[in-house]
Amino acid sequence: MNGDADVVAVDTTWGDLQRLGAAPGVQTVGELELAELVEQGGVVVDCRTAGSFGGRTIPGSVNIPHDEIVDRKDDLDPERTSILFCNGPQCPQSPDAIRRLLDAGYPASALAYYRGGMHDWVTLSMPTEPRED
Repeated sequence: MNGDADVVAVDTTWGDLQRLGAAPGVQTVGELELAELVEQGGVVVDCRTAGSFGGRTIPGSVNIPHDEIVDRKDDLDPERTSILFCNGPQCPQSPDAIRRLLDAGYPASALAYYRGGMHDWVTLSMPTEPRED
């Protein structure tokens, strides 16, 4: 079972539970809201660093690790909502990326936080695709 292309192991034994809201003015979304934002032109941003993921991601997402987000903020379009996610409710990577962007002057209105991350995405049997780095 481990190593199967369709199987993603979720480890919930690490990290600290993150707040529901990553920062003031940044919308927290669930799976259906994420899909609606994408339909409206939003982009899904995988904030996980190499080594902190199992090789799978949310389809269509782009990878911008949380510790590179400010240096790569020009890869984001403030006219489109960027929906940031990481490993799940116990992972600090996407909340960190959101706070870094806000500190760098990026508009809160152009960001959304998918707190459930890969943990909830996989738990709900949502589709995944290979993550390429």
